[in-house]
Amino acid sequence: MKSDSLIEIDRVTFGYDARRKILSDLSLRFGRGKVTSILGGSGCGKTTLLRLIGGSNTPDSGEVRFDGEKVDGRDREKMFRMRRRMGMLFQFGALFTDLTVFDNVAFPLREHTDLPEAMIRDIVLMKLNAVGLRGAAKLRISEVSGGMARRIALARAIALDPELIMYDEPFAGLDLISMGVAANLIRTLNDVTGATSLVISHDVPECMAISDYVVLLAPGGRIVAQGVPADLMNSSDAEVRQFVKGEPDGPVKFHYPAPTLAEDFDLKGVAP
Repeated sequence: MKSDSLIEIDRVTFGYDARRKILSDLSLRFGRGKVTSILGGSGCGKTTLLRLIGGSNTPDSGEVRFDGEKVDGRDREKMFRMRRRMGMLFQFGALFTDLTVFDNVAFPLREHTDLPEAMIRDIVLMKLNAVGLRGAAKLRISEVSGGMARRIALARAIALDPELIMYDEPFAGLDLISMGVAANLIRTLNDVTGATSLVISHDVPECMAISDYVVLLAPGGRIVAQGVPADLMNSSDAEVRQFVKGEPDGPVKFHYPAPTLAEDFDLKGVAP
């Protein structure tokens, strides 16, 4: 019997160097068929978490499991098989600018399958239709807007009908209309396909509107709070309230930890 969790993060610690840990002893579970948003300020390890799930990085300690199987980026054959079951919407789309809209969406199908070109054509047009851009198939990436580019990237991410779709800052740089369209697509595609969706973001209203579950991270990968959106929005915890309400003053400080001004500027003993 399959676990209710598609992704399991089990006591994971990771840092890009020995001096600073991005994630420390982090444990999380992401439910099958759910939209889970991982919120937090810049530098708290949100994108790093996606890289660990996708096998681009390997934990210093602990395990990441996908559908009960350990993710190990050093095992290329295993990761190639796993990644075929994952879709990724990269921050700002990461589209191939020298390819057409059609060829961008067709890329994973040509890379990972032996389907005939006629079938690839039908699948690409269906995916573009799902994001409202079938009519833009022949355009070049330089001819589309930022919001359209994000939707094209989403069509590419779902081309292989993945079980897991990961979204890295899907709302960054979008106008309010495009943001609403993107949020609605994430929710609708999740419900229609039965996929599991992980949304990495710091955009609170959009994530609260579409998520089944929300995790709030702080620097160091510390879990500040987790639960259904209403739990976080109604929380009395000062750190949670500061983030979801966008309050400038609170537990999260403006200044990065530093010596005093007197110490930095060698002002000790200088008369005022």
